[in-house]
Amino acid sequence: MAFDLRRRLAAEFLGTAILVATVVGSGIMADSLSQDVAVSLLGNTIPTGAILVVLISILGPISGAHFNPAVTMVFATRRELEASAAALYVLTQIAGGIAGTLVAHAMFDHDLFQMSQTIRTGGGQWIAETVATFGLVFTILAGLRFRSDAIPWLVGLYITAAYWFTASTSFANPAVAIARAFSNTFAGIRPMDVPGFIVAEILGALVATAVVGWLLADRNPSPSPIKLKGAE
Repeated sequence: MAFDLRRRLAAEFLGTAILVATVVGSGIMADSLSQDVAVSLLGNTIPTGAILVVLISILGPISGAHFNPAVTMVFATRRELEASAAALYVLTQIAGGIAGTLVAHAMFDHDLFQMSQTIRTGGGQWIAETVATFGLVFTILAGLRFRSDAIPWLVGLYITAAYWFTASTSFANPAVAIARAFSNTFAGIRPMDVPGFIVAEILGALVATAVVGWLLADRNPSPSPIKLKGAE
């Protein structure tokens, strides 16, 4: 990459912090403006999809705009990111996510440090997170192959849709799941439910990587015709 590791890590911290601040902050705002859960969810969905388009567009050229340990893991397994750099990416993303939660609380004059009481557990939630992360990683990898210029919009639109077709509202990101455990608001998740989400997210990412690796593999080239010695 053109940028050194320090700048890449700074971009990952900043991007994840802004992403989580948007998720948590828009959830607080939406919940305060409406008693209708569907309206509140819509008010949480649109800003999240929109900020992803912005963040990937402006920070992607610096760090790759992962903002997500599952995505970083995928690029590490594909040997497109060094293991040591990947580990630092993950730690930075988690730290950035928690910072984003604290900033959102500060903006809305909430207690900075909270622990969520929102229950998000069970088979349906875990399947939803597996599906959500599978779709996200599939979108990224296929997008990079066919429409790399459209990645910001592809990811933003996918997450916007996944908020509504998954039972979990599509966290699809271990750093975001951890950060949201520190917010007892509309966007929160109970800390004891986070490990199940993370396992499901990693599983979804790995399955997507395998499927894309098979689906988009180059076809075997046609064998060259054998020419007989002395033939024209």
